[in-house]
Amino acid sequence: MKKYYVYILRCKGNNLYIGFTSNLKRRLSDHKSGNGCLFTKNKLPVKLVYYEKFNDFMRAKNRENQIKGWNRKKKENLIKYNHPAGIV
Repeated sequence: MKKYYVYILRCKGNNLYIGFTSNLKRRLSDHKSGNGCLFTKNKLPVKLVYYEKFNDFMRAKNRENQIKGWNRKKKENLIKYNHPAGIV
């Protein structure tokens, strides 16, 4: 069964980036090398600070959009209080 991930990166300048992928390790590597997206390319280095795993594409995509709509404080609280073990 395919897995999907919603993730949060902390970037240079303490910016947060919320993303979605089916291969978290590869996507993180892309971001760290400057090939992830324009936003993170200009804000290196990046660090994975949070992720969630899903079995369903639409649930993951909806969760990504939900988190993107939150204010900064709510995103920081998600990171602080729900930090999953074994960050990649």
